[in-house]
Amino acid sequence: MAWTRRYEEPEPQRVNKWLAQSGVCSRREAEALIADGLVSIDGETVADAGRKILPGQTLTLADRAAESLVGFTAVLNKPVGYVSGQPEPGHTPAVRLLTKGNLVGKGEAPASGASLPPLGRLDEDSRGLLILSSDGVLAKAVIGPESDLEKEYLVRVTGQVEERKLGRLRHGLELDGRKLKPAKVSVVEGNTLRFVLKEGRKRQIRRMCDLVGLRVVDLLRVRVGPLNLGDLPEGRWRLLRPDERDAIIRASIPSGPRTVPSPPRQT
Repeated sequence: MAWTRRYEEPEPQRVNKWLAQSGVCSRREAEALIADGLVSIDGETVADAGRKILPGQTLTLADRAAESLVGFTAVLNKPVGYVSGQPEPGHTPAVRLLTKGNLVGKGEAPASGASLPPLGRLDEDSRGLLILSSDGVLAKAVIGPESDLEKEYLVRVTGQVEERKLGRLRHGLELDGRKLKPAKVSVVEGNTLRFVLKEGRKRQIRRMCDLVGLRVVDLLRVRVGPLNLGDLPEGRWRLLRPDERDAIIRASIPSGPRTVPSPPRQT
C-alpha cells in the first residue's frame, strides 16, 4: 500500500525538505521521486521539485517509491568469530549468515554479493544485535552524526568492580585525546555490567574498561534505540518490520526546540 501523510505544520514547506525532515528520504531522493512522478498531493501528481505543501494537504508516495526507499534490512544475532563489515583475509563477514536456512519468520535471503553495510559495527570478539541494511535513511538514523539513539550492552568483566571505577566509566574518561560522552553504567549482578551509550568509537567499551583496570571477557549488544535483540537465536536473523523502522527513525531525532514531523505511516 502507498505511504500517505497529512501535512500539519503551520507554514508551507518544500516537499523535498519536508520528506527529508520526516526521515522518509534525503532531499536528493525526494527530487528523484518527484521527477519519476511518484509523489502526489491531494491526488495531483507533483511535477515541480520546488513545489510546497500547504497546511492540511495530504502527500502520498506511490507503492514503487515506498518500496525503493525502504531497501533491505536484516536484524542479526551475530556470534563471536564474524566481522561486521568487509573482512581482511582469513576472516568471515557476518553477511554470510543471512541465508534462507538461518532466517526466522517469513521473507527471502538477500542475493549473493548484496551490499549490506552494518549500521553500527560489532567487533569480531563481540556478539549480539547487528543491523545490516541497504536503507540509507535508516543508516542515517542509526549511525548519522545527529543520531540520538542509545545502544545497550551486557558486559562481563574480570577485575574488582568498585563504585569509583563505575563513576569513571559513567563520566570522566578520554579516548584518543577526546572526552567521551556520559554513559549509563550499572551492575546487573556480580561482574556483569550494563552499558548504555550514545556513541560508538572503535572498541570503546573494551578500551573504557581497560582504563579502569577491568578486562572484558564477553560483550553482548542487546538494544539499538527501540529495537531489542529479544529471543532471536544466536546466528539467526530476521527482517526488520516497517513499524520497527519507523520507531528507530523517530527515536533518532535529537530532542530540542525544533519540531520535526513524524514519518509517514503505511496504510
